[in-house]
Amino acid sequence: MTVTNTPQPTGITLHNASRVLDISFDDGASFSLPYEYLRVYSPSAEVQGHGKGQETLQLGKRLVGMSGLEPVGNYAVQPTFSDGHNSGLYTWSYLYKLGAEQAALWQDYLDRLTAAGYPGDSGRDAKADMTIKQSSGHVHGPGCGHQH
Repeated sequence: MTVTNTPQPTGITLHNASRVLDISFDDGASFSLPYEYLRVYSPSAEVQGHGKGQETLQLGKRLVGMSGLEPVGNYAVQPTFSDGHNSGLYTWSYLYKLGAEQAALWQDYLDRLTAAGYPGDSGRDAKADMTIKQSSGHVHGPGCGHQH
């Protein structure tokens, strides 16, 4: 038996309407990971390549859905995305990293889109998507149910 220091998930919930995967870990951390974010950071060779600098920039994934999520042993899950991509194995440590580094990784993705000439490809730019209402403390965004 292998002893690991990687936090283990205590709950995974898919929200297909909002296209977000919520994951909680046994160290108390929890993350909401948009499907688009998970898709563009797939750990598969198709996306990551076979070494540094061989990554393939993913375009047009803002509306990607998830049609399945299968467990792989006790260490990972394998999602099937609505665009047919299903070759990425998301280990617990990789999902934790995606959650813990979400702001920086998302900004890096947006910067790479801009550098490649696709600045409007993602619909998840925080400035365009959400307005923080100071009076209520509620964050309003697409699908929150309030009139804007």
